[in-house]
Amino acid sequence: MHEWVQHPTAHTALDEILPCVDNSTAQQTLQGSKVVIAQIVEAIDLFIINALNQSGPQIPLLCNPFQNCNNLNATTNVTLQNANEVWKNYTCEVSSSSSEICVGVGRMTPTIYTQLAALVNVTYGLYHYGPFFTDLIDCTFVRETFSAISHNYCGSLSLFSKWIYLGLVVVSVAVMVSLILWIIYGREHRHRLYAKKMRYINIVT
Repeated sequence: MHEWVQHPTAHTALDEILPCVDNSTAQQTLQGSKVVIAQIVEAIDLFIINALNQSGPQIPLLCNPFQNCNNLNATTNVTLQNANEVWKNYTCEVSSSSSEICVGVGRMTPTIYTQLAALVNVTYGLYHYGPFFTDLIDCTFVRETFSAISHNYCGSLSLFSKWIYLGLVVVSVAVMVSLILWIIYGREHRHRLYAKKMRYINIVT
């Protein structure tokens, strides 16, 4: 692991398990996700402006997370994190489940709210996990994990491995000594039997 972390571009057996791309490709992927997020946010805001904010209380627009969304006025802008909660206050009651006409206070029907909420959830997932996925495809996450394992656990693992190796050596030596003693015992036993046999023959003759 330590060697792979030091030389991630070297051709090793890990290449088949971890097909890493170069950092420039990973950054292009991340930049592409940012463009998609900006386009989704723009499309949502255009829909709210053109279809919902024609009259009455204005529904807050969605802020692009790659712009400055801090200290927003909650009545005019919302973030990906709180958009669904804020927009829920602008939903209305409809006359029936199949109707798309508001009969109560509110600017958007439950169906429209559900669709916008789904879009926001997908966009937030792309925004929140985009950098993590980028670290995955260029193996930054794997290198950091391997570095932590190598730094925190490989020292103890190496020590325990040496103990295991030493134990195996001791067992091997013990087996070898036992085998030698068994051979000596067998030869001595055969020698004694032969001696007894010769003494018996001499007594008989």
